[in-house]
Amino acid sequence: MGARPPDVMIRSYKFRMYPTSKQDDLLRVMLDDHRFLYNAALQERRDAWTRSRVGIRFVDQDAQLKHIRAFDPDYARWSAAAETQTLRRLDKAFQAFFRRVKAGGKPPGYPRFKGAGYFDTVDHRNGLGATWDSHPTQSRVYFKGVGHVKVRQHRAVVARRITRIAVKREGRHWYVVLAAEQDVPAPLPKTGAAVGIDLAIGANGLAYTSLGERIGNPAYGKASRVRLAAAQQAWSRTKLGSSRRRKARERAAGVHRKIHNQRRDYLHKVARRLVAVYDVIVAERLTIAGMTRRAAPRPDGAGGYELNGGSAKTGLNRSILDAGWGMFLEMIRAKAESAGREFIQVEPAYSSQTCRKCGHTESANRNGKDFLCLSCGHRDDADINAAINILRAGLALRDTAQAAPREAFLS
Repeated sequence: MGARPPDVMIRSYKFRMYPTSKQDDLLRVMLDDHRFLYNAALQERRDAWTRSRVGIRFVDQDAQLKHIRAFDPDYARWSAAAETQTLRRLDKAFQAFFRRVKAGGKPPGYPRFKGAGYFDTVDHRNGLGATWDSHPTQSRVYFKGVGHVKVRQHRAVVARRITRIAVKREGRHWYVVLAAEQDVPAPLPKTGAAVGIDLAIGANGLAYTSLGERIGNPAYGKASRVRLAAAQQAWSRTKLGSSRRRKARERAAGVHRKIHNQRRDYLHKVARRLVAVYDVIVAERLTIAGMTRRAAPRPDGAGGYELNGGSAKTGLNRSILDAGWGMFLEMIRAKAESAGREFIQVEPAYSSQTCRKCGHTESANRNGKDFLCLSCGHRDDADINAAINILRAGLALRDTAQAAPREAFLS
């Protein structure tokens, strides 16, 4: 496959499908058959290496598909191209595993077998076992072995062409995800404005800007904590393998899914507003995984453990993840790139302890939300002061990057 032209981008569209009861059963069988294929291919790779130290490649397993389809009509009823994509999915899992082995560090996770609740997507190539069929009055998608499924298309699909069509299950609902090639949009008109963002959590909101704006944080996870706890407790009280347990698990998963969708929708709207208003957006470069790592235990030497603040750290981790910092920054980056805006990330070290007036840095300058410089006496909101420092650091970094090519040319 050739490189994508620079004037083309890929955008995903996700729409709800409304299959009939018969189509619902067929879609479930499709997922199961692809899951069995994935697990069988994984088992073959494991056995070949364990018994003979032989590595099986994707091309080897893909070549077997025509024989499998000729022997087993259950697999022949689905798209051969989609089954190839399932084998490619396994191959990518192994490539990622080998990459982690080569990188070293913590023990890499070996690719796992997929249980019934852990395989919810089948990828198709448009025109090979799946076809997108959209009209002004009715939208449908065709899957080989299933037929034409009704789709609720809530927005127009702008595309040169549809390249991929994936069927996705989320709880009791079905979705179609389209990968569309489209022209890179024209940059938004320049506004001449720049902003720095200091991320926050909890009652402080989601973030503060260098212009003094507070961006609210709905904290959907916290708001739904009671409902989620009730769903999880009902799940834990059921008997293993029972129908009630399956239904209770689906209810708990539905609460999680609702929280995720609410958070994602809100962050999309905030990121879009920032990109529409500012030419340059500067934010912190954060390692979310490291920040939300649990507190390390402290052995006391007598068989026990000292207090390590683990309970408070757990609450902090929960608040960070509920705010969705990583998702928020990634949304800003993607939207800024699409709109022709600049998104710069800088190291946040000491940004909340440095006075924006005189540059004095001291940890005692900040006391919660209050900032008081012990050198020049400047008072400020600590988060707004940090956001201004972040903006300045980002603009300085940009100026340095722009000056480097000129200096290299002059030398």
